[in-house]
Amino acid sequence: MRLCSTLAVRARRLEVVIITDADHLAQIHRAARPAREATSPDAVAVRTQLVGLLHLSGCRFEYGTLLGHAPRLESDGSLTVGRRTWDVDRLGMPDQDIELRVLAGGHFHGRFLLRPTPGHTPPLEARLVAVTLADQVGALQTTWRTPRPTA
Repeated sequence: MRLCSTLAVRARRLEVVIITDADHLAQIHRAARPAREATSPDAVAVRTQLVGLLHLSGCRFEYGTLLGHAPRLESDGSLTVGRRTWDVDRLGMPDQDIELRVLAGGHFHGRFLLRPTPGHTPPLEARLVAVTLADQVGALQTTWRTPRPTA
């Protein structure tokens, strides 16, 4: 009997993982759809997705600004505060804006400033999806700036 209940618990956990992974994939897909049709960076509604995905209390985008030394969400989903890695899983999110950089062709174009919600710690998977969304915005920067060939 114990084996059946253990298997049932594992099955429920796997179901949660599958649903969460599917939601993360849907987030990336939703960001890509309007981005394909966008005519400017303002047309991409990634800020709203980041707020929902990471359960933020706010998010804004700054073009070409690197003022201050905000904690930074790195490409591997880790968080850097100063020169140290911040243990998000153990310490939660810091109580200040977190920078998520947008790069295009290896050049800095802007950043999302993420305002964490106190007491909420987004899992690594959600942080990786956030980085992917920022990467999509960065890739589109080059598209918006590059003249399109005319037929």
